[in-house]
Amino acid sequence: MAQHLLHGHRDGGGELPRHDNSPLLELTGISRYYPGIKALDRVDFTLRSGEVHVLFGENGAGKSTLISIVAGAVKPHGGEIHFAGQSLQLACVHHARTLGISAVFQEFSLVPDLTVEQNLFLGSEQTKNGLLDKKYLRKRSTQILERLGFALRPDQRVAYLSRAEQQMVEIAKAFRTSATVLILDEPTASLTERETEQLFDLIQQVKSQGVGIIYITHRINEIRQIGDRITVLRDGQRVATVSAQTSERELVRLMTGQVIDQIFPKIAFSPGEQLLEVNDLSTAGGIVADVSINVRRGEIVGLAGLVGSGKSELGRALFGLNEKTGGSVRLAGESIDDLSVRQIMDRGLFYIPADRRAEGLVMARSVRENIALPALHTRRFSKAMILRRRAEAIQVRELAGRLNLQPLRIEQDAANFSGGNQQKILLAKCLMQEISLFVFDEPTVGVDVGTRAAIYEFIRDLCEAGAAVLLISSDLPEILYLTHRVYVMCRGVLSAELSANEITQENVLRHCFEQQAA
Repeated sequence: MAQHLLHGHRDGGGELPRHDNSPLLELTGISRYYPGIKALDRVDFTLRSGEVHVLFGENGAGKSTLISIVAGAVKPHGGEIHFAGQSLQLACVHHARTLGISAVFQEFSLVPDLTVEQNLFLGSEQTKNGLLDKKYLRKRSTQILERLGFALRPDQRVAYLSRAEQQMVEIAKAFRTSATVLILDEPTASLTERETEQLFDLIQQVKSQGVGIIYITHRINEIRQIGDRITVLRDGQRVATVSAQTSERELVRLMTGQVIDQIFPKIAFSPGEQLLEVNDLSTAGGIVADVSINVRRGEIVGLAGLVGSGKSELGRALFGLNEKTGGSVRLAGESIDDLSVRQIMDRGLFYIPADRRAEGLVMARSVRENIALPALHTRRFSKAMILRRRAEAIQVRELAGRLNLQPLRIEQDAANFSGGNQQKILLAKCLMQEISLFVFDEPTVGVDVGTRAAIYEFIRDLCEAGAAVLLISSDLPEILYLTHRVYVMCRGVLSAELSANEITQENVLRHCFEQQAA
């Protein structure tokens, strides 16, 4: 499989290096500056043939900047790059790709209006007699997708794919050509466990071919599974390069400069009155069918399932984002079926979407504007159709400080913050109004361990203050360690409700798959 993907006869790419102990890629004293920010400060990094070298660090530590330099997307302001023993100055991404350096970035670079196969070969289209060779593109796209084990059709339009499916397209793009260096930035963030295992199998195979892999992840278990070495970055500097078997406690200490004894906090559950009651809910297209759940004050209820199980669609339907075709939703005893999103929010239900960039934040607007957006219509922030900017700024600064936004610059655009800090901005939005039910959809996707712990503490505090929390997550440890009860979905229907000692990895996974096996 790997051999075929690495040596596509018409796709070009770099020649595979020898598999020895000499560095395939060597970065020395790499620096990169942005206005007011030192993103990288004299960083050293080496990559050997046939190894997975993990980049580890908090959001904003410099990981994305470093891989952008290796991929040719960003030029360093200082330092040297050597590739296969030769000094190298990358002119652009295309130059890097001609050398076999391919990257899968956390933020997708897909064209929504094009198909899967068109995106896979965008910029490298094959022609025959001066015309696009569509037959070849279809054949090669099908081969790549089949060998990766991704259930996608080459003719599917990307705009209609889920985020997980778009992640698969991004990964497939990297395996389009022969590879010498493969860069993977949080590649499993939207994948199921089965799809993740398929990707890891492929990584092992390309390692055996001598490919060097730079891998960014915040998941310790992934590092244990596939990593060889780890380079830890903090505040733009290299702190250490250590073995992949280094303890979690030590990695967290290196990453944050402090010890985090327990990522998952202890939560005092005190279930009270039933706040959310969902009866036989169905959505358009049959994605969700006859689902009934309930959530009480003072508890965190998990909603688990594979990608495509309908769990996210259920959360969106509760908030009025997805069309309901049957059933009922009651909040605090009153129907919210015919209410608008604004009316549902004013009744006390807030949905935090999985995709912060596409749906959660207005990236080109300031932190202040993003956080205050849900409450601009209230008397606190508007009077006689005029915004009270001073009151807005005071409230936003207080919330941003409470969530430890770094840097605490509320007039800076959201796009200029790291992924973890963007998530903090998104969470702050849900505190601008009186909310009694919080629906979190994949709240820790693409954030570091330190931010993840802070988010868990945030959710704990909401629960212990008497709020009701519905946690939609594909991250199994979140379901196991944070929830009081768990609903498991499979193919749009509920396959189980678990509580207390029933909430185990074996039980959750079994119910995720049992409908498919039936």
